[in-house]
Amino acid sequence: MTEPKWLEWAQELHSIAQAGLTYCRDPFDRERYAHLNELAAEILSSYTTHPLPELLDILEGEQGYATPKVDARGVVFQDSRILLVKERLDGGWTLPGGWVDVGEPPSRAVEREIREESGYEARAVKLLALYDRNLHGHPPYIFHTYKLYFLCTLVGGAPARSIETDGAEFFAEDALPELSVARTTKEVLHRMFEHLRHPELPTDYD
Repeated sequence: MTEPKWLEWAQELHSIAQAGLTYCRDPFDRERYAHLNELAAEILSSYTTHPLPELLDILEGEQGYATPKVDARGVVFQDSRILLVKERLDGGWTLPGGWVDVGEPPSRAVEREIREESGYEARAVKLLALYDRNLHGHPPYIFHTYKLYFLCTLVGGAPARSIETDGAEFFAEDALPELSVARTTKEVLHRMFEHLRHPELPTDYD
C-alpha cells in the first residue's frame, strides 16, 4: 500500500517550504516558501477532517531541513505471544513505542517506551525491521515516518497503565485484538511472528 498522491504532494511541498524557510534570506523568496506551506496545509485540510489553521500551525512549527521522523517499536514475546498496549486515544492496541528523542539511541528509546507504556522492563537485542510507514498499510499521516522494530527480551516489571495507554497484555497470533492501525498493522505483527519462528531471518527494510 502506498500513500495517496495528495499526501505525497503535500509532504513534498512542505519539505521544499521548510528547507527554503531555513536557508533562504531573501524576503520575497521567504514569502513564496511560506505560501508553499499554506498550499500544503490547504491540500491536507481538503482531504482530512483537520481544520486549516491547526494544520498550518503544525507545518510552521517544523524547523530546519525536513527529514523523516523516527518511530521505535518494541517487539516483546512471552510464550509465543506478543506484548501490545491499549491506546487511550483511539482504543486500539499497538506495539509499545513512540518517537525517538533527540540525542537518544533508538535501542534506549524503545526500552524507555516499553517501560513507560506497559510497565515492563525489556532489553533491545536485535533490529527486526526498518520500515517506511507509507508502505505497510497504515492510514495517511502528515509526516513521512520511518518505523524501527526492535526485538526485546523481557527482564522484569509488571503490566501497568500510563498517560497514553490503558493496559498491557500478551496476545497469540491467531487472537489479535482490534489494532490502532495508525501505529501497528496486522501485516507488521504477522511479520514479527515470522521473525519469532525464524530467528535466523535478517533485518527487514523498506
